[in-house]
Amino acid sequence: MVLPALNEAATVGGIVTAIRPLTTSACGRLVDEIVVMDSGSTDRTCAAAAEAGARVFRRDDVLPTVDVRPGKGEVLWRSLAATTGDVVVFIDADLIGFEADFVPALLGPLLTEADPMLVKGFYRRPLGPDTGTADGDGGGRVTEILVRPLLAQLRPELGGVIQPIGGEYAARREFLASASFAPGYGVDIGLLLDAHERYGLPGLAQVNLGARRHRNRDLPELGVMSGHVLSAVLDRAGPEPGTDGADSLTQFVQVGGEWLPREHRVPRADRPPMRALRNPSPAGRGGEPGWAGQHDPATS
Repeated sequence: MVLPALNEAATVGGIVTAIRPLTTSACGRLVDEIVVMDSGSTDRTCAAAAEAGARVFRRDDVLPTVDVRPGKGEVLWRSLAATTGDVVVFIDADLIGFEADFVPALLGPLLTEADPMLVKGFYRRPLGPDTGTADGDGGGRVTEILVRPLLAQLRPELGGVIQPIGGEYAARREFLASASFAPGYGVDIGLLLDAHERYGLPGLAQVNLGARRHRNRDLPELGVMSGHVLSAVLDRAGPEPGTDGADSLTQFVQVGGEWLPREHRVPRADRPPMRALRNPSPAGRGGEPGWAGQHDPATS
């Protein structure tokens, strides 16, 4: 169990406290260890995590002979050297009102089925208080504005993944130990793309975790996150010349508690340059424009 953290003193202790019962025999000892990987916090994150019962590592405590780089991807990568389990669960440390049910839900497909190598959680993303108003599902802005359209064009097979850059997921160590970890915020989408490339759709699973509340970021922070994500996607799934993407975009809406896909057509055909037209008909005069190079019976 790994929680990457950067200045999350307000929330990390509560998450560790919620997970700790899963380390006891009374709960079947579903979790062997809770590790908080600190990414350079300047607040009480490390102290709060330790007081709640986690093993805490600062990023330069693990693999001390390897130069330290900033970002989430770095601490997730180093966490593999600080943990021993055959299955690793990642939970972001900024979640508010965290429920320990996330953990068995994420582990379920890996413990009961042979094919999945990576299990992604999906959830509602309230933006601010979950009041049932218009902002009750306004989170996940980078997903909707950037990631989903990108995947539709570059890896359309992943159009059914509801939260492709969500930070709550579980994976088998055999996959994680053999995968490269993208830097910064690109790590989550990078692992999804790598697992899909290696194992196909049978190697992926997703589970409904209900709702995820966390500290929402401002637009400049989301811009930085988008840059990290874009870099990771293009490094792994950048288009080859002449590659065609999907002609539709899948979004998801909740109807009666179910997640239902909603398809949108994505127009792909460009209009040609106007000067490629031969004798275009002015507006209102009728007739069809001729194309440069089109066979004209009158000149045959």
